[in-house]
Amino acid sequence: MGQVISRKSIADFVKNLHDAGKTVVATNGCFDILHVGHVRYLQKTKSFADYSLILLNSDKSVRSIKGEGRPINNESDRAEILTALSCVDFVVLFDEDSPALLLDEIKPDVYTKGADYTMDTLPEREIMIKNNTRVEFIEFVQGKSTTNVINKINNN
Repeated sequence: MGQVISRKSIADFVKNLHDAGKTVVATNGCFDILHVGHVRYLQKTKSFADYSLILLNSDKSVRSIKGEGRPINNESDRAEILTALSCVDFVVLFDEDSPALLLDEIKPDVYTKGADYTMDTLPEREIMIKNNTRVEFIEFVQGKSTTNVINKINNN
């Protein structure tokens, strides 16, 4: 079972893992209503390193990105659900719209992003290059998204 690590201590925590010769993969997202697309994405993410770190948008951040009415599940519930997955080792919450500053602090070995991005369109591109972080793009599961789940509920 994974654990939530504070924003204040995450950089030192990852540095200690690196010092012990371990690799860390990071990804980010809202993970508001967990679905099979999320689970497969997180399983694939975990396959790239010894430890997986999920940078989880806080409630404040989700509202800023997705608008009022989101998130559906609060940050503590989302974090608890994520840490219950065997493919998630650590979760850290962040308040910004982008994980860029946090990624620059923790310097993961690998960063995963959805395949709707490329290196040319990746917002965190410069940080990945600066910190020599390998980027892996993961294909989405067709038709599986939180928006689709919400729309299905609203239409029934």
